[in-house]
Amino acid sequence: MTSDFPPGFNKKQIAIDFDGVIHRYSKGYLDGTIYDKPIEGSLDAIKELSKKYKIIIFTCKAKPTRQLINGKTGIELVREWCEKYDIMKYIDRITSDKPRALVYIDDRGYYFKSWEKTLKDMNERL
Repeated sequence: MTSDFPPGFNKKQIAIDFDGVIHRYSKGYLDGTIYDKPIEGSLDAIKELSKKYKIIIFTCKAKPTRQLINGKTGIELVREWCEKYDIMKYIDRITSDKPRALVYIDDRGYYFKSWEKTLKDMNERL
Protein backbone atom coordinates (compact mmCIF):
# COMPACT_ATOMS: atom_id res chain seq x y z
CA MET A 1 0.00 0.00 0.00
CA THR A 2 1.16 3.48 -0.74
CA SER A 3 1.19 6.25 1.82
CA ASP A 4 0.26 8.87 -0.77
CA PHE A 5 -3.46 9.50 -0.39
CA PRO A 6 -5.40 12.19 -2.22
CA PRO A 7 -6.65 15.16 -0.19
CA GLY A 8 -9.76 14.29 1.80
CA PHE A 9 -9.24 10.53 1.40
CA ASN A 10 -10.82 8.63 4.27
CA LYS A 11 -8.24 6.08 5.40
CA LYS A 12 -10.88 4.51 7.63
CA GLN A 13 -12.86 2.99 4.75
CA ILE A 14 -12.69 -0.60 3.54
CA ALA A 15 -14.56 -2.18 0.64
CA ILE A 16 -15.89 -5.73 0.78
CA ASP A 17 -17.21 -7.68 -2.20
CA PHE A 18 -20.63 -9.23 -1.60
CA ASP A 19 -20.89 -12.49 -3.58
CA GLY A 20 -18.32 -15.06 -2.55
CA VAL A 21 -17.08 -12.98 0.41
CA ILE A 22 -20.19 -12.21 2.48
CA HIS A 23 -22.95 -14.11 0.64
CA ARG A 24 -21.98 -17.74 0.03
CA TYR A 25 -23.10 -17.59 -3.66
CA SER A 26 -22.77 -21.38 -4.03
CA LYS A 27 -24.85 -21.58 -7.23
CA GLY A 28 -23.37 -18.55 -9.00
CA TYR A 29 -25.71 -16.06 -10.66
CA LEU A 30 -28.58 -18.57 -10.82
CA ASP A 31 -31.65 -16.35 -11.38
CA GLY A 32 -30.18 -13.12 -10.00
CA THR A 33 -31.64 -13.56 -6.53
CA ILE A 34 -29.66 -13.56 -3.31
CA TYR A 35 -30.43 -17.11 -2.23
CA ASP A 36 -27.63 -18.26 0.03
CA LYS A 37 -26.60 -17.92 3.65
CA PRO A 38 -23.62 -15.86 4.82
CA ILE A 39 -20.11 -17.24 4.54
CA GLU A 40 -19.05 -18.49 7.95
CA GLY A 41 -17.44 -15.70 9.95
CA SER A 42 -18.41 -12.92 7.54
CA LEU A 43 -21.06 -11.31 9.73
CA ASP A 44 -18.89 -11.28 12.83
CA ALA A 45 -15.98 -9.91 10.80
CA ILE A 46 -18.12 -7.06 9.45
CA LYS A 47 -19.30 -6.20 12.96
CA GLU A 48 -15.71 -6.21 14.21
CA LEU A 49 -14.30 -4.21 11.29
CA SER A 50 -17.08 -1.63 11.60
CA LYS A 51 -15.71 -0.62 15.00
CA LYS A 52 -12.70 0.95 13.26
CA TYR A 53 -13.73 1.35 9.62
CA LYS A 54 -16.59 2.48 7.44
CA ILE A 55 -17.75 -0.61 5.54
CA ILE A 56 -18.67 -0.33 1.88
CA ILE A 57 -20.12 -3.33 0.08
CA PHE A 58 -19.31 -3.38 -3.62
CA THR A 59 -21.13 -5.72 -5.96
CA CYS A 60 -22.06 -6.02 -9.63
CA LYS A 61 -25.60 -6.63 -8.39
CA ALA A 62 -25.79 -2.88 -7.66
CA LYS A 63 -25.16 -1.80 -11.27
CA PRO A 64 -27.95 0.52 -12.42
CA THR A 65 -28.16 -1.29 -15.76
CA ARG A 66 -28.84 -4.64 -14.09
CA GLN A 67 -32.32 -6.04 -14.64
CA LEU A 68 -34.81 -5.83 -11.81
CA ILE A 69 -35.27 -9.07 -9.88
CA ASN A 70 -38.80 -9.46 -8.56
CA GLY A 71 -39.25 -5.72 -9.14
CA LYS A 72 -36.21 -4.78 -7.05
CA THR A 73 -32.83 -3.31 -7.82
CA GLY A 74 -29.67 -5.11 -6.80
CA ILE A 75 -29.05 -2.52 -4.09
CA GLU A 76 -32.50 -3.20 -2.65
CA LEU A 77 -31.87 -6.96 -2.70
CA VAL A 78 -28.47 -6.67 -1.01
CA ARG A 79 -29.90 -4.25 1.58
CA GLU A 80 -32.78 -6.64 2.36
CA TRP A 81 -30.34 -9.55 2.75
CA CYS A 82 -28.14 -7.48 5.07
CA GLU A 83 -31.20 -6.47 7.10
CA LYS A 84 -32.31 -10.12 7.30
CA TYR A 85 -28.94 -11.02 8.83
CA ASP A 86 -28.90 -7.86 10.99
CA ILE A 87 -25.72 -6.32 9.55
CA MET A 88 -27.12 -3.35 7.62
CA LYS A 89 -26.47 -1.14 10.64
CA TYR A 90 -22.74 -1.85 10.17
CA ILE A 91 -22.72 -1.01 6.44
CA ASP A 92 -22.08 2.55 5.30
CA ARG A 93 -22.93 2.09 1.62
CA ILE A 94 -23.70 -0.43 -1.13
CA THR A 95 -22.34 0.36 -4.59
CA SER A 96 -21.34 -1.15 -7.92
CA ASP A 97 -18.44 1.27 -8.30
CA LYS A 98 -14.97 0.59 -7.01
CA PRO A 99 -15.02 2.88 -3.99
CA ARG A 100 -12.05 4.75 -2.58
CA ALA A 101 -10.87 2.44 0.18
CA LEU A 102 -7.82 1.57 2.21
CA VAL A 103 -8.32 -2.17 1.53
CA TYR A 104 -10.43 -4.24 -0.89
CA ILE A 105 -11.58 -7.67 0.25
CA ASP A 106 -12.58 -9.67 -2.82
CA ASP A 107 -12.64 -13.39 -3.65
CA ARG A 108 -11.53 -12.71 -7.21
CA GLY A 109 -8.85 -10.18 -6.44
CA TYR A 110 -5.21 -10.50 -7.35
CA TYR A 111 -2.46 -8.98 -5.24
CA PHE A 112 -0.20 -7.06 -7.62
CA LYS A 113 3.53 -6.98 -6.95
CA SER A 114 5.01 -6.53 -10.45
CA TRP A 115 4.03 -7.13 -14.05
CA GLU A 116 6.70 -9.80 -14.35
CA LYS A 117 5.15 -11.78 -11.49
CA THR A 118 1.62 -11.11 -12.76
CA LEU A 119 2.37 -12.45 -16.25
CA LYS A 120 4.08 -15.50 -14.76
CA ASP A 121 1.11 -16.18 -12.45
CA MET A 122 -1.42 -15.68 -15.26
CA ASN A 123 0.48 -18.00 -17.60
CA GLU A 124 0.56 -20.68 -14.91
CA ARG A 125 -3.21 -20.42 -14.48
CA LEU A 126 -4.13 -20.63 -18.16
